[in-house]
Amino acid sequence: MDTVTLSLALIVLMLVVLSTGVWIALALAVIGYVALVSISSAQPITVLATSVWQSSISWDLTALPMFIWMGEILYRTKLSEDLFEGLAPWLQRLPGRLLHVNIAGCTVFAAVSGSSAATCATIGRIALPELKKRGYDERLAIGTLAGAGTIGLMIPPSIIMIVYAAATDQSIARLFIAGVIPGMLLAALFMGFVIVWALMNRSRMPAPEPAQSFGNRFKATGRLIPVIGLIFGVIGSIYGGLASATEAAVVGVVLALVLSAVMGTLTWDGFRDALLGATRTSAMIAFILAGAAFLTIAMGFTGIPRALAEWITAMNLTKWQLLIALTLFFILLGCFLDGISMIVLTTSIIMPLVERAGFDLIWFGIYLVLVVEMAQITPPVGFNLYVLQGMTGKNIFSIGLYALPFFLLMMTAVALIAIFPEIALWLPSTMLDAK
Repeated sequence: MDTVTLSLALIVLMLVVLSTGVWIALALAVIGYVALVSISSAQPITVLATSVWQSSISWDLTALPMFIWMGEILYRTKLSEDLFEGLAPWLQRLPGRLLHVNIAGCTVFAAVSGSSAATCATIGRIALPELKKRGYDERLAIGTLAGAGTIGLMIPPSIIMIVYAAATDQSIARLFIAGVIPGMLLAALFMGFVIVWALMNRSRMPAPEPAQSFGNRFKATGRLIPVIGLIFGVIGSIYGGLASATEAAVVGVVLALVLSAVMGTLTWDGFRDALLGATRTSAMIAFILAGAAFLTIAMGFTGIPRALAEWITAMNLTKWQLLIALTLFFILLGCFLDGISMIVLTTSIIMPLVERAGFDLIWFGIYLVLVVEMAQITPPVGFNLYVLQGMTGKNIFSIGLYALPFFLLMMTAVALIAIFPEIALWLPSTMLDAK
C-alpha cells in the first residue's frame, strides 16, 4: 500500500473511530496499530510499550498535574468574587463599563489557572449574574466571557503550552514568557471591540453606576492583592530565574492552599474534591499523550510525515500559503476536537512541515495556542460553549454566534503575530537570551 492511499485510509479510519465516541487516547492507539501492521514489520506491542514509557517519564510533565491542582483549588475559593469587586470600580468609566470586567477578570485569572474552561467557569459564575442584574446586553455579556475565557490558554501558566512543549521538546519557560504579550494583545482587542460596540449602541447600555471616590476605588483594589500575590509568586519565580516551570507549579499549589486557608474556604471536602478533580484531568491528559506518542512513532515507521512533507514541498507553497492552509485546517479540526487532542493528533504530522518551512518552534507554539483558542468557541465541540450552556441554558449554536466577533478578533491576532513575529519572540529573547 502506498503512503497516499494509507494516509487517506487512516484519516477515514480516524474519523470513523472518533465518531463512535471512543476515548481519544484509544482512537490514537488504534490508528497507530493499524498503521504499523499495514506497512511495517515492527512489533506493535513493543512499540506501544516503548512509546508509552518514553511519553510518561518527561520531567517537564510534572508541572501539568500541579498547575491543574492549583486551578482546582482556586476554583473553590472566593477569588472570582474578589476579582469582580476589585476591578469593577476602575473599569466602569470606560465605554462598555462592567463588560470589561469579564475580559480583565479572565485575563488576570488566566495567570493562576492555565485552563480556558476553568477561567470561563470561574469568572462567569460571578460576572454573568451581576451583569444580568444590572441590565447589560446578555448576548455581549455571554460573548465576551466566551472569548475572554480562551485567554486562559495563552497567559502562563498554560496547560496546553506544557502539552505542546512535551510533544515538541521545547522549553516550557520560554513558551510561558512568549505567551504574555499575545495574551495582552488578545485582551486589548477584545476590550477595544467592547468600547466600539458600546459607543455605537448607547441605547442598549444600562444607566451608569454611581460615581465612586478615589478612596473607595483604592479600597476595593485591596481585594486584588491575593491574586496579584499568587501571580507574582508563580510567574515571578519563573521569570526571575528562581524556579523552573515545574518547581513554580509546586509553589503555586502551596500558595493556592495558603490563600484558600486565609479565605476560609479550605475544607477537607474541598481539598479532596480539588485533588480528585486534578487527578482525573491529569490522568485523561496523560492517557491522550501516551496514545499520541504511540501514533507519532507509528507514523515514523510508515514514512507518512516524510512523504507529506515532500508532497507539500513539491507544491512550492510559500510560508504564508502554508500558514493559511494550516490555519484553515486547525479551524476545521477545532469543530470536532478539543485543544489538547488537536495538538497531540497533529504534531507528529505537521512538525516536519513547520521545521522545513523555517518557522521558529516557539513562535509556532504561540500560533498553535491561538488557533486552539479559536476551537474553544467553535460549535459543536467548543469547551467554553458547553461551560456557558450549563450556566445560561442557551443553545450552544446561539452562544457560538454571540462569540463570533471574538473568533474574528482571534483571526486578527493570528494575522498580527504572523506579520510581526516579534510579538511572541521579543520577550523571551530579551529576558532569557540576555542572561
